[in-house]
Amino acid sequence: MTEETPGFDEKPDVPSGATPDDAEPQAAAPSAEEGAAPAGDANQTAALVAQLDQVRTALNERTADLQRLQAEFQNYRRRVERDRITVKEIAIANLLTELLPVLDDIGRAREHGELVGGFKSVAESLETVAAKMGLQQFGKEGEPFDPTIHEALMHSYAPDVTETTCVAILQPGYRIGERTIRPARVAVAEPQPGAQTVKPADEGDAQADDKESGGPDEG
Repeated sequence: MTEETPGFDEKPDVPSGATPDDAEPQAAAPSAEEGAAPAGDANQTAALVAQLDQVRTALNERTADLQRLQAEFQNYRRRVERDRITVKEIAIANLLTELLPVLDDIGRAREHGELVGGFKSVAESLETVAAKMGLQQFGKEGEPFDPTIHEALMHSYAPDVTETTCVAILQPGYRIGERTIRPARVAVAEPQPGAQTVKPADEGDAQADDKESGGPDEG
């Protein structure tokens, strides 16, 4: 029997050609791998955040493009609607302009008492349709002359007017809304030359006479 030598512990087997110190780094290796794992997770998280920022930027750009396209489409629709209304108004104005001579004939026939029978019914129906389409007649005797809506064909002087006045409507004017399609053709009268200057002079002389006559009474 062999006796155990006291004071000596058994050591693990060491491969041939290796020293006992070679076994110690193997035990420390797992701790190095554990320290490297959190660094890899942080890099992956940063990459995901960067991708998320890129997606958000792209989404904001696409949203802005969509809003811009929507605004352009709305403006296009408004332009088309405005152009459609303008074309409609022009077409109606052209049609009614062609009917003005007929309306003038109806007016003259009415003035001469010739608007009777079936002709009267047709004429009134035509005037009603024209009014529904927006045609308005204007021009009255006694109204001030306005060169933007009146066309003066005759001119005279009158003592009973204080400004240029329409004294006769030779041909009525017509408008559609605010658009004049034919001015009223009128005869105008102006105040007598010098009438406005003589009248204030007469009033001044009368006031002077009143002061002269009132002076001795007050004294």
